[in-house]
Amino acid sequence: MSQPGSSNDGVNVLWFLPTHGDGRYLGTSVGARATDIDYLRQVAQAADRLGYYGVLIPTGKSCEDSWLVASALAPATKRLRYLVAVRPGLASPTLYARMTATLDRISDGRLLINIVTGGDPVENAGDGIFLNHDERYEVTDEFLTVYRRLLAGERVTYFGKHIKVDDAHLLFPPVQAEGPALYFGGSSEAANKVAAEHVDKYLTWGEPPAAVAAKIKQVRALAEAEGRKVSFGIRLHVIARETDAKAWEAADDLIRHLDDDTIAAAQKVFSRLDSVGQSRMSALHGGRRDKLEVSPNLWAGVGLVRGGAGTALVGSGETVAARMQEYADLGIDSFILSGYPHLEEAYRVAELVLPRLKLNHGITQAATSVNTGPFGETIANDYRPPIRAAQS
Repeated sequence: MSQPGSSNDGVNVLWFLPTHGDGRYLGTSVGARATDIDYLRQVAQAADRLGYYGVLIPTGKSCEDSWLVASALAPATKRLRYLVAVRPGLASPTLYARMTATLDRISDGRLLINIVTGGDPVENAGDGIFLNHDERYEVTDEFLTVYRRLLAGERVTYFGKHIKVDDAHLLFPPVQAEGPALYFGGSSEAANKVAAEHVDKYLTWGEPPAAVAAKIKQVRALAEAEGRKVSFGIRLHVIARETDAKAWEAADDLIRHLDDDTIAAAQKVFSRLDSVGQSRMSALHGGRRDKLEVSPNLWAGVGLVRGGAGTALVGSGETVAARMQEYADLGIDSFILSGYPHLEEAYRVAELVLPRLKLNHGITQAATSVNTGPFGETIANDYRPPIRAAQS
């Protein structure tokens, strides 16, 4: 039997809602655009119509609140799933369980949960969390022990080191049996232990394939030791164009307004984080511009000023799809993608990349409506162009 995400299986491709900002360039106000609810609705509806499996909504003090954004946008979409952050330590597992069940009902079962432990001590302190790295994962472990049981319909009494509840239970269950799937990322030993014991899908940021393979092997072994199976996803940016050359030109253009002082300021902030995953991302480029292609078609330029996911797949639709298949062959079955600006790049990826992948979800494209874009328009107001396979 093949592993989930192997070359014999299809994959899920999610997009990203840029609730912390969007634009045509990184590290500058040039070409920036307001990401108000109307714009976010545009991105979500585009992702929905183009056939993406879902959208990730980021979390943190620089972002609009993911729960409120998801609840505002779910009624405006039909099939799109929303990957929303739960932050152990910020609220009790019982409150989060009630929120989860409510949003799952509002969205008619289209909710996914992203467990985020948090790796910025300064932001954590501002939120009233004064725990070191391993203590935060202790909280996450205890939190998930209670949270999952509540969503499964159990009455829970639990007295742990950090979390204590007495006869906690849900009166109104989620739509999805036992609750939405739990996604989770982390590169430390403490994080891997939590993944093995609790989550459904382990997420990695976009490291070179050999490093991703090592992570998968380690987490899979830990999960098997617990008698569990975990599936795997990856978070990447994408710069897809009709040719490789055009894609690399777009990558260079994305950072053309980025100066050394801005890079240094960003890297200083990242250095205070106690996130192992962030350290691995930063090590790929070292804060330097001269060697940003860290693996074939894997470009670390985004990570010069953006925390978290800092690499992009760069190339033609054919090239990007081939690189994604390399990750799928390792066991990745879910890809969470983004690109700048997010509205336009959602269309580029849908046109150039998605048709070249074996997906577990459909791409909506009706032959009778080819003039509605983005795949063509009526020629000379008289006849429709034929539908052709994406060119690269």
